[in-house]
Amino acid sequence: MSNNTAPDSWEQQADSGPGESSPSDPTDVTAKFSTLNVNAVEFVPSFGVKTTQGDDHNSPTKVEKSESSTNSADQSPVVNGGGMDTGEPVARVTGVEEPPPLPPATNDSSPTVPVDSWEAEAEDPILTPDQDEDEEIAEDEEETIKLPKKKPVKTEETKSKKEHVNVVFIGHVDAGKSTIGGQIMSLTGMVDKRTLEKYEREAREKSRESWYLSWALDTNQEERDKGKTVEVGRAYFETERKHFTILDAPGHKSFVPNMIGGAAQADLAVLVISARKGEFETGFDRGGQTREHAMLAKTAGVKHLVVLVNKMDDPTVNWDEGRYNECKDKILPYLKKLGFNPAKDLTFLPCSGLSGAGLKEPIDDKICPWYSGPAFIPFIDQLPSLNRKTDGPFIMPIVDKYKDMGTVVMGKVEAGECKKGQNLMIMPNRTPVTVDQLWSDDEEVTAIGPGENVKIKVKGIEEEDVSPGFVLCDASNPIRTGRVFDAQLVILEHKSIICAGYSAVMHIHCAAEEVTVKALICLVDKKTGDKSKTRPRFVKQDQVAIMRIECAGVICLEQFKLFPQMGRFTLRDENKTIAIGKVLKVIE
Repeated sequence: MSNNTAPDSWEQQADSGPGESSPSDPTDVTAKFSTLNVNAVEFVPSFGVKTTQGDDHNSPTKVEKSESSTNSADQSPVVNGGGMDTGEPVARVTGVEEPPPLPPATNDSSPTVPVDSWEAEAEDPILTPDQDEDEEIAEDEEETIKLPKKKPVKTEETKSKKEHVNVVFIGHVDAGKSTIGGQIMSLTGMVDKRTLEKYEREAREKSRESWYLSWALDTNQEERDKGKTVEVGRAYFETERKHFTILDAPGHKSFVPNMIGGAAQADLAVLVISARKGEFETGFDRGGQTREHAMLAKTAGVKHLVVLVNKMDDPTVNWDEGRYNECKDKILPYLKKLGFNPAKDLTFLPCSGLSGAGLKEPIDDKICPWYSGPAFIPFIDQLPSLNRKTDGPFIMPIVDKYKDMGTVVMGKVEAGECKKGQNLMIMPNRTPVTVDQLWSDDEEVTAIGPGENVKIKVKGIEEEDVSPGFVLCDASNPIRTGRVFDAQLVILEHKSIICAGYSAVMHIHCAAEEVTVKALICLVDKKTGDKSKTRPRFVKQDQVAIMRIECAGVICLEQFKLFPQMGRFTLRDENKTIAIGKVLKVIE
């Protein structure tokens, strides 16, 4: 009996507040002890077992006794914890399991806080002298329990409110891609003044003072000495509405494979052409990179192309409208042929990468009276947003990887979302991995969505077992893999003919794989789209054909109509892009 009556008297005691407690006790303790009630239920039997025989007739004194015992327990938390542990079995025996959680629901002043808030108590007992704060703990306790699991709650909210847009800078070598990238970063405050001054000083020592801005993106020594980008440089800047990742692709023709990897991650391509006399012509003629890059960007699935006519401040040009229009008129027919539409996804803007004119602020009327359009950054900021697949399974082609206390893979999320601790799979090897950490543009986050440029640290695979072109995807719904597939190709430039048995290098999303043509299936008429009845014996330049292609190894790919980013590819041979195509059907 006394066991059951004891909790009631405890509760009355707690409700009645400090007023009724024995004068010898400081008020402090009662306040503290109001939060310890839950466990008090379990304490009573363990402390009161001996006293029940003598003190049974006088319940209040018994309460006082156990109160003093809790008091002593309060001063040494170790005993307190111990009491709790020993108390639990007793509670089980006496069957007083239900009462403790109930009172908070019935009672407004919540004298009994559930056991979980012990954590909150133990951390800082001095925090709760009043009962009001106890109530707060009761309300907040859910959060306190969640915290240990997800530490960066803040990053959860800032996951990415802004839309992520990946911008790739492409164009002929020395058109000024890295300089424009560096200038944009300095205008948006991503590179501080002192670093730029340091670059300027170093560049002047090498008598290369016009290169200092590009050094913000060309970080390694070789790139700086020669003034040529080799790897795809990465940086990011933000506007009010969007978060842009700059991918600075190399313009040199030996590094086109790197540029394809960069363009594969981009949503928006910026084709930089130089207005300087002679430079535009070399870039645009047959062997120049302007054509090839524009075409590769289209093939890589870039949604919008901005053509920046750079070096308008050059003495040979001097913001001359005639020269600007000449460049524009020469390149427009070619871009139209690629499938860009000037009304929708193609824009021309004049600018100067070195002086920064026309990048962030509109160009001054004094220098350039004929152009009144927007500057580059505001223009790309107001472009309509891209529709992304958020609901599908997670897919991220791996662009690059490195070791850093584990395996870190980099890439752009093509579809789906991913959270910390999620189980994923690396195809085509079918290696299960767990997500350990996530960074979106060098900021650690807990969740990532499509379109973001991310680094993911994964557990369960060695760094040497990952190679660029592998795909990190959902374990329950992995991406298709295959060796043989049917594809429709457009032969862009190839001197001789292409027959069965022809081999080339195929670039699909981030993978580069050697392929051979197994069989030519049919030719497709460019104008009508009709397929030929007979099998062609060969395909030559400017023809469209459907052929069966076999890869040297297994790669990740998907039908073009189901998932365009994973279904388009380019064929290259002898440093030239020979054909672009799309996957129609994966055979095996």
